[in-house]
Amino acid sequence: MKIWGISDLHLSFASNKPMDIFGDHWTDHAEKMANNWDSLISHDDIVLVPGDLSWAMKLEEASLDLQWIAARPGLKILVKGNHDLWWSGINKVRNFLDKSCIALQHDAYDIGEFVVAGSRCWSAPGSFDYTEQDEKIYKRELERLKLSLEHAQKIAPHKPIIAAIHYPPFTIKKDNTAFADLLEQYPVKICVYGHLHTQKSFQYAFEGVRNGILYMLLSCDYLNFKPRLVWPLKQSDELVYV
Repeated sequence: MKIWGISDLHLSFASNKPMDIFGDHWTDHAEKMANNWDSLISHDDIVLVPGDLSWAMKLEEASLDLQWIAARPGLKILVKGNHDLWWSGINKVRNFLDKSCIALQHDAYDIGEFVVAGSRCWSAPGSFDYTEQDEKIYKRELERLKLSLEHAQKIAPHKPIIAAIHYPPFTIKKDNTAFADLLEQYPVKICVYGHLHTQKSFQYAFEGVRNGILYMLLSCDYLNFKPRLVWPLKQSDELVYV
């Protein structure tokens, strides 16, 4: 079993949201992702998909996008992103999903060697897009991440945690936000995140090991629409330790 990751799929098979308005590299991005995904990933692998899965506004409108995800190999572990407005009540979402897809919300999922926790998170003080209007949601999302991490420890108390979150847990200076501080209070070994797009935004990403946690950015355009191997690490990976 290998663990892969890719986020911010921004699928829109049932809605008119072409991503190539953000650059020619987004042209036919779903086809690029499918080809790369299908060639790299086997059915007994795990794929972490932390957020912004579909542009749909309602669950039923997301059906074609979720079918596309279900058709890809591997067990997909899904987390809500800020654009996933179709993600309504968690029970309704889970009943709608294919059996090859696991939706996380306030809980965790044991995958064997690791247990996966996940949450959307939000812009935090010091983040590049944080405003005072974000304060209420930021505090609420901090509690939601805590619920997921606590559930991970409850169901697998002796296993390391992979945290799959949507928002980056760092400030524009790449310092910890409260989200990263919270991760360090639990046996988190790997944290994957997305949300960032464009070269300007990528400069705010931190990748490497900080206080014992390996951080990886999974935004699909950052990865050139190719799922990233999260575990086991490739020997060629150059890690920054902070």
